[in-house]
Amino acid sequence: MASLISCPHCGTRPKEEFSIRGAVVARPQPGAKEDAWYRYVFIRDNPKGRYQEYWHHAAGCRRFLVVDRDNLTHEVFAVTDATEFAKNAEVAR
Repeated sequence: MASLISCPHCGTRPKEEFSIRGAVVARPQPGAKEDAWYRYVFIRDNPKGRYQEYWHHAAGCRRFLVVDRDNLTHEVFAVTDATEFAKNAEVAR
């Protein structure tokens, strides 16, 4: 059975239409020290289990999404438009 992703713009689509772009990591503020930018760009955890990733719907709406999934079981818990995700993160600060 093919894995499916529920794009908030295009509906349920096969995972092959998407590309994984990396873990959702908080971006340092523009005036942050060089060390913070170094860690942001080069130093990443490699967690097992549930976490959030940026995905790009390359063969569909071409939007960036935040996919909450388990990287061991590949179970998808939620899919959010990245712009909406960022807006909600700003409100939570």
